[in-house]
Amino acid sequence: MTLVNTFMESIGNLINNVRIQDIIDIIVVAYIFYKIFILIKETRAEQLIKGIVLFLILTLVSGWLELYTLSWILNKAMTAGAFALLVVFQPELRRALERLGRIRVLNKSLIDSRGESLGNLVKEISNAVASLSRQKIGAIMVIERQIGLNDIIESGTLIDGLVTSDLLINIFIPNTPLHDGAVIIRDDKIRAAACFLPLSDNMSVSRELGTRHRAALGVSEMSDSLTVIVSEETGTISIAEYGTISRHLDIETLEKILWELYTPEESDDAIVMLWRKMDEKFRQEKK
Repeated sequence: MTLVNTFMESIGNLINNVRIQDIIDIIVVAYIFYKIFILIKETRAEQLIKGIVLFLILTLVSGWLELYTLSWILNKAMTAGAFALLVVFQPELRRALERLGRIRVLNKSLIDSRGESLGNLVKEISNAVASLSRQKIGAIMVIERQIGLNDIIESGTLIDGLVTSDLLINIFIPNTPLHDGAVIIRDDKIRAAACFLPLSDNMSVSRELGTRHRAALGVSEMSDSLTVIVSEETGTISIAEYGTISRHLDIETLEKILWELYTPEESDDAIVMLWRKMDEKFRQEKK
């Protein structure tokens, strides 16, 4: 009974000594660890983290068992590994910093500043994609968000014209000067066409996907852009976002994604859930 009373007294003292700052501190730290977990979940970093934890446990056990040679080797490897991790995790670190930079404070969405023009913009892009899909004309349209794509824009031909379905369709007509490459869309303007995109080096990408889809994945890995792809072989509509590709979209789904793209304050979570569901559906279809 005395032990229970002592324990309860200790708990009471602990609660009495907790400050508001301590609660805020715990919440902030928990949020940071949660975000780190979300960032590495289902990426190669997840497996590397497991390996690092196992490595640390082995180091502690070797020291506890007084295995001096093994302990010395592991400690030296840990020192060198700290620098190696910066190289190994470079893509994940870059992605995390980019997401920090995308936190909105004063930015307004396109719908706030341009009202009804948003509906026309979504309709023009959707109509162009629908037409290209019916005709089985390959296309790749990169829609810029917060991270600028000026280096990619400079690799193509500057246009700086309003987004219209006729212009988008004409750009991708085969054997025309601008059909081979990507279109970069910034707000309601086509900034450039025939742009070169970096190819993804992700080895887990399906072999069914050609150069156009790998290029869409590549630009989605280096930026927060959303890329719309139309397959030349099948006319299939796909999107690439945050290093993930979702295929077999219909026009209604694409329109919904585009609406949510241009109104991020209201629907960031909806976008993430939508493309995750589509990707899960595609994976199930493959099985």
